[in-house]
Amino acid sequence: MELFNQVIKRIKPEQESFTEADEIINQINSLLKKNNINAECMAGGSYAKGTILRNDFDIDLFVRFDYAYKESEKDISKLLGKALQPLKPKLIHGSRDYYQLRRKNLLFEIIPVLKIDDYKQAVNVTDMSPLHVSYVKKHFEKNPGLADEIRLAKQFCKAIGVYGAESYIRGFSGHVLDLLIIYYNSFEQLLMQAAVWGNRTVLDIENHLKNPLSQLNKSKTQSPIIIVDPVQPDRNAAASVSKEKYELFKKKAREFLRAPSEEFFMIKKIDLKAVKARAKNEWLVLLQAKPLEGNEDVVGTKVLKCFEHIEKSLKKNDFKIIEKGWEFDTDKSTLYYIIRKEKLSDNITLMGPPVKVKRNAEMFRSKHKKVFEKQGRLYAEEKRKYETPEQLIKDLVKEDYVKERVKNVRIMN
Repeated sequence: MELFNQVIKRIKPEQESFTEADEIINQINSLLKKNNINAECMAGGSYAKGTILRNDFDIDLFVRFDYAYKESEKDISKLLGKALQPLKPKLIHGSRDYYQLRRKNLLFEIIPVLKIDDYKQAVNVTDMSPLHVSYVKKHFEKNPGLADEIRLAKQFCKAIGVYGAESYIRGFSGHVLDLLIIYYNSFEQLLMQAAVWGNRTVLDIENHLKNPLSQLNKSKTQSPIIIVDPVQPDRNAAASVSKEKYELFKKKAREFLRAPSEEFFMIKKIDLKAVKARAKNEWLVLLQAKPLEGNEDVVGTKVLKCFEHIEKSLKKNDFKIIEKGWEFDTDKSTLYYIIRKEKLSDNITLMGPPVKVKRNAEMFRSKHKKVFEKQGRLYAEEKRKYETPEQLIKDLVKEDYVKERVKNVRIMN
């Protein structure tokens, strides 16, 4: 398809775009040698596989420590941190601490791992990552064109908002897209199959298991798509994919196949002018949240929790949300709600506990004057405190729940 060729030209980076990465790898290896650490820094992720996109500025680097370090009491994260001191990296806490380093427009994530040959040797999930790289590159040797097919899949998923395994996204990770393209052999075939996926899809590329649904741990088969990891057959590589993102991917696949367009590959940020135009004469709550520092998955999830908390509070106070949206950014995240502009009653009805839960029912009655029962549940009627969403938001952003999850929230309108 000529359209795919056009997109690849736009998203494929120039050869010299990441020369800084090779320089950093050499510097780290020199520092490891200088500190007598038996480890080697190597490229990881999409940069190592050759599937990186032109506008990707995050590069994973894995420092593979000799497996003998597992037996020692030395913390490989601390050892790496000591060696990296001259580069002044930033420590990021995770299941195993790692480091970030910014050079020009590139952000390097330097991750300590144990050098393993088999998944059973892994101590931490990150130890598996170099094996994933090797698996993908092995398939590229047979079919080099797969790299561009993966680029198309990644760009498509980013554009439709289903890319990333982070808790605040729960979409398709880069690793999952690698496996889907390897299985279906092209991006177009992936779309054609996804368009007819059912409520659940089960794939086992290497035929490791006879019955993945019964052989995998139940906790790993809750997602609507199950992909038996080729290098770790006891793992569902797609365990993080939510029902919402799975269904959205299927829907967008069908839409694209009906009317192919480059628009499906265009990443769109929240257009505040367009949001304001859609709000017209309704109430618009527009917020800017400054995330905490730390692991992106963790701080992004905390911003999401704030977004959901505000949404629930608006609904609890009878404000009808017409449209909502949020966009995570490590510098400043955007949250918005378009709310029906209408005169609300003077009183508000609060839902309480079921009558049969006696202790909670007694507490609810003690807190409220006008309490009534309906279908086995208690309700209370109180004078309305907030007549406009803005009045409510001003109080919400001062609550500990919000202040503990973001640095600050600014009301933009």
